[in-house]
Amino acid sequence: MSGIISGGIGSGIDVNGLVTQLVQSDGAPQIKRLDTKEAKLQAQLSAMGTLKGSLSDFQSAMSGLTDMSNFQSLSASSTNTALYTATASATAGTGIHSVEVKDLAAAHRIASNAFSDTTAVVGTGTMTFQFGTYNSVANTFAPDASKSSSTITIGASDNSFEGIRSAVNSANIGVSASIINDGSGNRLVFASTNSGAANSLQVTVGADSDGNNTNDSGLSQFSYDPTSTAGAGKNMSQTVAAKDASLTVDGLAITSATNTVSGAIPGVTINLLSSSVGNPATLNVGRNTFAVTTSVQNFVSKYNSLASTVKNLGSYDAANKKGGILLGDATMRDIDNQVRSKLSAVVANLNGGYDSLASIGISTKKDGTLSLDSSALSSALNNDPDAVGRIFSAGGKSSDALVTYKRSTSATKDGSYALNITQAATQGSYAGTAPTAQTLTIDGNNNTFSLKVNGVQSGSISLTQKTYASNADLAVEMQSRINGDATLKTGGVNVAVTYDTDHFVIASAAYGSGSKVSVTAVNTNTAANFGFSVGSGTNGKDVAGTIDGQTATGFGQLLTGAVGKSIGLQVEVRGATTGNRGNVTFGRGVADQLSTMISNFLDLGTGSITNRTDEINVGIKSINSQRVIVNDRLSSLQKQYLSQFNAMDSIVASMKSTGTFLTQQFATKSSN
Repeated sequence: MSGIISGGIGSGIDVNGLVTQLVQSDGAPQIKRLDTKEAKLQAQLSAMGTLKGSLSDFQSAMSGLTDMSNFQSLSASSTNTALYTATASATAGTGIHSVEVKDLAAAHRIASNAFSDTTAVVGTGTMTFQFGTYNSVANTFAPDASKSSSTITIGASDNSFEGIRSAVNSANIGVSASIINDGSGNRLVFASTNSGAANSLQVTVGADSDGNNTNDSGLSQFSYDPTSTAGAGKNMSQTVAAKDASLTVDGLAITSATNTVSGAIPGVTINLLSSSVGNPATLNVGRNTFAVTTSVQNFVSKYNSLASTVKNLGSYDAANKKGGILLGDATMRDIDNQVRSKLSAVVANLNGGYDSLASIGISTKKDGTLSLDSSALSSALNNDPDAVGRIFSAGGKSSDALVTYKRSTSATKDGSYALNITQAATQGSYAGTAPTAQTLTIDGNNNTFSLKVNGVQSGSISLTQKTYASNADLAVEMQSRINGDATLKTGGVNVAVTYDTDHFVIASAAYGSGSKVSVTAVNTNTAANFGFSVGSGTNGKDVAGTIDGQTATGFGQLLTGAVGKSIGLQVEVRGATTGNRGNVTFGRGVADQLSTMISNFLDLGTGSITNRTDEINVGIKSINSQRVIVNDRLSSLQKQYLSQFNAMDSIVASMKSTGTFLTQQFATKSSN
């Protein structure tokens, strides 16, 4: 063969080189075909990864559009931020208000007499801290029922200034203790951690080691009853009076326990920073469209990136006669068609002018990309942010003001569903009987009882021993002590205690069948005084009713669709009204539907991207198998060629040997 170099022993032919070239020449077309096919499949695999990444980026861009609350956000601003700043929640209304800050709230502070040695022994006993309101005109102190009193035991290890300070701070009871040297000596200062007139402090000393709980010696040096006189239970001095903030909103007088004022304007929180009587500042509450607009712009941008990716992978360049890597790929074409279909869809169950992307300024251009008209979007957000939100996200709306859409599941279908309530949610409660030995003087014989609330057992609850002004005051003390029980607090339990005509009622703050109150222990005198006996009260009830005519599942005030199209639709039902409660309209917006669709595309188990990738990988594995077959065939061919050429080489070598022998013989004969 031309180009084959011969040399060597025997026949002089390079058998190994000749065989190698023959085998390579035979296998080259098949190997090239497999290389070309594998390169194409590898390119398709990479292209699917690019498509997957672009889809994932587009899905991520929807995160700010699938949460309905983002479309309802508001902003609040002040024309004088030195006086106050403000924030607004989704429940606020837009508007302009005049706010004048007259006085700031203050936390109560009281200080002891001066001590020279902060480590000297003071005394032992107990210190009970109670929060309430002091009326200087009537000289009365009314405890705050929402805050429990707390008792700290001062033992031999913490009976000094420094020890008492550490004991109070470690107790974490809403009071901070510090030692201040004012030049005349060291003073122990107690401060309420919460401001407001209702957070005035009352400090009562018990079991004082000097035998007197109110005199100005021993531990009672730190007693403070604002209604008493110095040396008789009022042995600390007030340095800062507890005070509510005072302001006017649109000319109406407002007070607040803190400098953070909520509720004066529904949904708006005003943060007071300084006061300036006679100098109001304007508060503007308006739609916060910036975040939504940014999210929509990102949505449009990421979709256009996806459209560009699809175009690059699947188009045909006529000028260069070259097709994209995924030209004609059915999977990519199907994904592209489904996404485009959702972008142009009209969202169900939306009334009015906003029901599609096109209606809020997002249009499709001739090249298939999206274009955003920012002014049209801004107008839609200002006119009907709820509708714009529902164009993008999954959401519901109730025709009853006391029914609130809470959530849905992927199985919930679009629709308008009738809501009918057969049982309103109720709270569990325990109602005592009329007391048989009523007294307003509480002492160590009639002040203890135990409860179980919502399945959580309390410890022994002890009321403060003193004479109360009324049964209503006793109810306040009872509520404070129950809610202050450590076990109940840990269990997240709260109660409300009232005196109803002739008996006490303890009601759980929770709703539903898990809401229960029972008395588990009470001594004879306490039972006679409050009308309590060991036993259970009336359990709460879960809300019950139907959604779309189908029986729904109730839990507390939450009612959830259990079957049919409304399955997973959850609403909160407040109020005691039963019967027809209007309709709840639910729909899935474009972003919600697209996000679900893309999740299905990208699903690692059954997604179309995964399936197509698996097909390509199968093709690559098939090529590897074919390579093995080709290599085996070429290996067999090489052996065959080697066998044949070696046999030929052996014959030629034998003939050459015979020829040499004969030549030698002829030469010998010739010379003779």
